[in-house]
Amino acid sequence: MTISDPTYPIAYNNSGGHPTEPHQPLSKDQLPLLITGIAGVSGFNAFHYFRKKFGNQVIGLRTPNNWPLSGEQIIACNVEDEEAFQNVIDKYKIRTILNCGGSCALKACELDPQMAERVNVDGIRSLLKAIEGTDIQLLHLSIDLVFSGTGNGNHVESDPPDPVTVYGRTMVDAERLIESRRPQACVMRISLPMGISFNGHAGAIDWIQSRFAKNKPATLYYDEIRTPTYVGCLNETIEEVLALQLDGLFHAGGPTQLSLYQIAQIVNRIGGYDPDHLFGCPRIDAGPIPPRAGNVTMNSDKLALALGRQPFQNWPLDPRHVPDSREWHYDRSFHSNNSLENIENELYKRPQL
Repeated sequence: MTISDPTYPIAYNNSGGHPTEPHQPLSKDQLPLLITGIAGVSGFNAFHYFRKKFGNQVIGLRTPNNWPLSGEQIIACNVEDEEAFQNVIDKYKIRTILNCGGSCALKACELDPQMAERVNVDGIRSLLKAIEGTDIQLLHLSIDLVFSGTGNGNHVESDPPDPVTVYGRTMVDAERLIESRRPQACVMRISLPMGISFNGHAGAIDWIQSRFAKNKPATLYYDEIRTPTYVGCLNETIEEVLALQLDGLFHAGGPTQLSLYQIAQIVNRIGGYDPDHLFGCPRIDAGPIPPRAGNVTMNSDKLALALGRQPFQNWPLDPRHVPDSREWHYDRSFHSNNSLENIENELYKRPQL
C-alpha cells in the first residue's frame, strides 16, 4: 500500500488520545522476523514485543562486542559484515526485517565520521545487498534529526532534509540508498521512543533519570524540541505498518511537542528528584561538538491517514504532567509519592486516565 501524494489531506491531526481502533496484526507468512539493533530503545522494546507474540519466529541482532546482551534467538552480527549478515538471512529464512540498527551517539559520530559512515550507511548497503532479488519486506527506522530544526518544526515528509550533525547526514544517506535501491521498502522517521533501554542509559528517560538518581546535575536545552512516543504505541504502529505492507516515507512522531528541558522536568518531578539538579540552556551554549538541532518536530498525518487512525497517544498521557513554566518541576503538590515506580508507570507505560 502506498501513500505517494505529497498533497495528502490533513485528515488526522496530532490530537493524541487512544487509538481509534485495534491495530492490524502481522501475518504468519511475514515470519520469521529479524530485528536489528536490539541494544537501542526502539529495537530492544520491539524485540520483546514481537517475541511475546511470535516466540522463536523473531530473531534479534546485536553487535558482537555487546556480549552482555544475550538470550534465546539473539544473534551477534555486524550488519555491515556482508557475508555474516547474509548467513543470518539464509539460516533463519527471514521474511521480514525491522531495521533499528545504527550508531545514534551524536558526539561519537561527530568525532569519528568514518565509524558513522560504516555503521549507518555501509550497514544499509550490506542489508540491501543481502535482500536484493528477494521479496523480503523491509521497514527501516530513521530519525527526526535529518532536519536542522532551524524553522518552526511540524515537518512533513516532503520537507528537504538539512541535518546539522554527522549522525543526521548519515541517516539521510541511508534513506536515499533505500529509496533508490529498494523503493518497495518503508522508512519511518521516529523521534524519541520513550521506554527502557538494555543498558539503562541509552534512552532519553534512562539517561536523565540516571543523573538525578546519582545526585548529579543534568543540563538540557530549551530549544531542542521533539515529538516523543510511548514505545507501546510505536510497537503497535510498526506491526500495523508491516501488516499493511506500506512503502515509502512516513513520519512517526507523537502528538505532543516537548523540549529536552521539559522532558527532563517531567522525569525530575515524577521521579521525586532534587529540582536543583536540573539546569537549562539554549542549545547554542552546548558547544560546537556535537552541534544541536532545534525544532525537529514531525507531523504524522500521512501515517495516520494510511492507517485510518491516530496511532500515537500523547506522551506523557496525563496533561497534568506537561510543564507550563521553567520552574514547573519545583511544584511537588501534585504527587506525594514521586518515585522510580511512578516513572515506570507514567512515562514508560501508557497509563489509563
